[in-house]
Amino acid sequence: MAPTQRNPKNLLKKGGNRNGNQTSGGKGSAGKPGGKGGGFLSGGGGFTSNFITIVIIFLLLMSAYTLVATDVKAKPVIPLSQLANDIKSGQVSSVKITDSDLIVTYTNGTQKTSMKDPNTSLPEQLVPYGVTPVQLSAVNMTIATNTGFSYWFFTLAPILIPALLLAVLFWFLARQVRGAGMQAFTFGQSKARMIDPADTNSRVTFADVAGAKEAKEELVEIVDFLKNPKKFLDIGARIPKGILLMGAPGTGKTLLARAVAGEASVPFYSISGSEFVEMFVGVGASRVRDLFQMAKRSAPSIIFVDEIDAVGRARGSGVGGGNDEREQTLNQILVEMDGFEPTEKVIVMAATNRPDVLDPALLRPGRFDRRVTIDLPDRKDREEILSVHARKKPFGPDVNFPLIAERTPGFSGAELYSLMNEAAILAARENRKEITQFDLIRSIEKVMLGPERKSHLLSKKEKRVTAYHEAGHALVASVLPNADPVHKVSIISRGSAGGYTLKLPFEDKKMPSKKEFIDDIATMLGGYAAEMLIFNDVTTGPSNDLSVATNLAKNMVSRYGMSDAIGPAAFASDRGGFGPEYSQDLAARMDAEVGRMIEEGKNKATEVITTHRAALDAIADTLVDVETLEREDFEKILIVHGITPKKKEDYTDATTVVG
Repeated sequence: MAPTQRNPKNLLKKGGNRNGNQTSGGKGSAGKPGGKGGGFLSGGGGFTSNFITIVIIFLLLMSAYTLVATDVKAKPVIPLSQLANDIKSGQVSSVKITDSDLIVTYTNGTQKTSMKDPNTSLPEQLVPYGVTPVQLSAVNMTIATNTGFSYWFFTLAPILIPALLLAVLFWFLARQVRGAGMQAFTFGQSKARMIDPADTNSRVTFADVAGAKEAKEELVEIVDFLKNPKKFLDIGARIPKGILLMGAPGTGKTLLARAVAGEASVPFYSISGSEFVEMFVGVGASRVRDLFQMAKRSAPSIIFVDEIDAVGRARGSGVGGGNDEREQTLNQILVEMDGFEPTEKVIVMAATNRPDVLDPALLRPGRFDRRVTIDLPDRKDREEILSVHARKKPFGPDVNFPLIAERTPGFSGAELYSLMNEAAILAARENRKEITQFDLIRSIEKVMLGPERKSHLLSKKEKRVTAYHEAGHALVASVLPNADPVHKVSIISRGSAGGYTLKLPFEDKKMPSKKEFIDDIATMLGGYAAEMLIFNDVTTGPSNDLSVATNLAKNMVSRYGMSDAIGPAAFASDRGGFGPEYSQDLAARMDAEVGRMIEEGKNKATEVITTHRAALDAIADTLVDVETLEREDFEKILIVHGITPKKKEDYTDATTVVG
């Protein structure tokens, strides 16, 4: 029997959605950034916008050149006769002669231009206008020659600059068109992201991965092989070519793969399984070939394929629509892995949370022949993970990581990271410099259920119904011997839940028993039974409870063999399919057995609530007044009404079962 771990969502008995919508405890997966934008020939007006931009830049440069080139000619032009009169009247202070051009500077600081015969000197041309040598001696005359860079620039610029701008324009257009055409040749190249071992900012080692001790032990020899392959090859040992990391989402599969590369100081090529598949047949296979060629050139190296089930699903199962492109990509992966030589020092690592759907050819010896299972962290591992995520965060003196680890059974490493981050956000939002224990406690509930909906105000009637609903959950869980103890009861809305009851085990459970499941079903139906008993009516509040209880009963019957009527047989298929793999008669018997379990759970919950009606009323009345009951206050109410709270010492492991 495969060990199982209880989902933390099942530890919360929610009041449900008061608007009639069924609540869900599932989580969505974060999307990844998309590809790059379109090129020169892509949609969205790329060609038009580029062309218009180039034309505008061209016109601006031409305008700037025109302003510079015409700056000299912007001065007023006077005839030579007026220049002679101005010299005779003593208004001219200097004249600069450049070939046939004259730049005249007057005593008042203004400048004007004039022209002369280039073959005759200026004094000779002014004498006929009555200018005497004495008058000319009062004018400072200088002769300049257009030579060097400025001469050639102003001579050739009107020709070269427009030609140069046109050449740049055509080069840019040709480059864009060539780039668009070359996309067809680069379409089959791998899009893997490479992490260089010299990049200390991106480097991850085993010290950054808390918990997962067995998984790290399995991977230590991979690191040793990458560092010193000769030791293995000399004795005739061949290191596994493929390592498949299996585990629930958020357990640290990608982090462990990066840690192997960081410990071995080798290049790490990371790519998602979905990035191989394109709309054109053969592109995925081409990208696989290119990826393996890159890894071989930089060997020793690691190739990491995340979510390999996107391309590695079992062929011929009818799932996925018979995509030829996906199957060709898978075939190419199989060929590349089978073609490795022992000295090629390239390790292929892959991650998936659905190993049951993978093609058997991937899992045979010589390919992914080593499979490493990464479980959800236990209490001690959670404490270590919290310590890792606590780096560079200031904490108050009241912070107790062991207590936080105890209150987070079933949390993955990613959820623990989110918990620490949410606690830091809460402290920053309230302008505090340290994170307190209260911030961490609130973050647990926020990660499980979502933020408090303070604006969601219930009417007095709805508040009383919610209080009895949650009191029913808490009371049944406290009375039944195999149910987990209650740590908190609240009627404050969070996420889609109108209220919630937090019950946590004293110790992590890998293998829940049939008796525990039966009491869990009764606890889930405690809110339904309380509403029926007190109000002789039922709201939409128990919708999520009914869904979870029904699914648990179905698994007990069809998957775990916990039904006396059906027997020790499993009928649920992990691979999916187009219909059940059993007869209609058996399906009817299974449905009847599920209904019987639900009915027995409801009767058991009703019996507990009826027997301890006084305690139910006391819990509900207190919830209406204070809205939230912590474990200590809740147990005081139980003791007053003759119910003994559950203690940790009552839960001891009498036997050890190996499945």
